[in-house]
Amino acid sequence: MSNRFGDRRVVINGASRDFGRTLAIRFAQEGAEVFLSARTAEGAEKVRDEIRALGHDRVHAFACDLTDPASVRGFAARVGEITDHVDILVNNAARWLEGTDLLSASDDDVIDTIASGAIGTVLTVKNFLPLLLASEQPDIVTMVSVCGVPGNHRSSAHDAFYAAKHAQAGFTEVLSKRLRSKGVRVISLYPPDFRNNDPLSEAWETAPRTADSMLTSQSLSECVLFAVGQPRDCFIKSFHFEQV
Repeated sequence: MSNRFGDRRVVINGASRDFGRTLAIRFAQEGAEVFLSARTAEGAEKVRDEIRALGHDRVHAFACDLTDPASVRGFAARVGEITDHVDILVNNAARWLEGTDLLSASDDDVIDTIASGAIGTVLTVKNFLPLLLASEQPDIVTMVSVCGVPGNHRSSAHDAFYAAKHAQAGFTEVLSKRLRSKGVRVISLYPPDFRNNDPLSEAWETAPRTADSMLTSQSLSECVLFAVGQPRDCFIKSFHFEQV
């Protein structure tokens, strides 16, 4: 454990598994107070308990369904009852939908995928913005995807996932311009497929990280920590990565 981000309060959605869980653990290991959400309270609480087992008790767990505006509002309100400001908001949650055939997904799957990734991101930022503006060092980090890059077609993701990610990219693009005057940095990451190693496992230290290896969650999380750790004159707008 370190105290590198001991003065930061970090909100992460989609934190019950995969890269959201990785970021939650990494921020906690760096001393941040962490506010976690997942679609189910049980999912968020499981990661909260893992972090507490590391000896870090500044962690809180919430249920939040990004497809439900009332749930997003409730999440922000509950966090606001605990703290008067948030320093870092991480938009990580977005439903993955597989399939290169548009007809392969149901209408409900399409709606849920676009709602969680696109509408959920906009509503989360909107509802947490007052708490971010109360911070002296506010950052918004969004895990977009290479699927949000114009012209990309190499992913096996469904068209609806592409639509959600392009919506996120467009939203963060204009947001970075409109919030800079308020001191809010808007940082977007556009990773290709990457290997998400468990930060509490041996693989975290032993995973191959050579030029011909797949991008790892170690490197991706280090990009996030690097960006939010920069002095306030440094506005890193986005991270783009070569695909292997």
